[in-house]
Amino acid sequence: MTDFEKRLEKAIQRGQRASHARAQAEAEQALSEQELRRLHSQYRLELTEHIEEVVKKLTDAMPGFRYGAMVSERGWGAAVSRDDFGRAPRSGRSNSFSRLELAVRPLSELYVLELVAKGTVKNREVFNRSHYQQLADVDLAAFRKLIDAWVLEYAEIYTAKS
Repeated sequence: MTDFEKRLEKAIQRGQRASHARAQAEAEQALSEQELRRLHSQYRLELTEHIEEVVKKLTDAMPGFRYGAMVSERGWGAAVSRDDFGRAPRSGRSNSFSRLELAVRPLSELYVLELVAKGTVKNREVFNRSHYQQLADVDLAAFRKLIDAWVLEYAEIYTAKS
């Protein structure tokens, strides 16, 4: 075997090793993406159950609100709303709308778990909140506390403005 043939064989072997290493790295990347998707689904399910539980308690404590599960392109969660009809001094009628919605946003390319909340009382937005953490660093207890705090804050704001 000539010197050139030996170098050619070594070059081919190096190329094969590089190709194998790249394929292995891509497989590991796909596994980590799969794991992140699985984590997001797991966290989403747990938080959605908690959202539904506390939002239903809000409807029990505040008559007139209607509960509804939320499943849309904006996320998974729950919402409560109510329409109030009354009499206004000048126009004769007044209508007001109040709503609270909490949702876990769909998985994005940033691989974060994102919780969003929007509260409206008597046709006015009273808060629009968002909280997120990288999926690898998620603290579910902190998310649950935040859900509780936002629902309690909404209940207090709604009652104060009623």
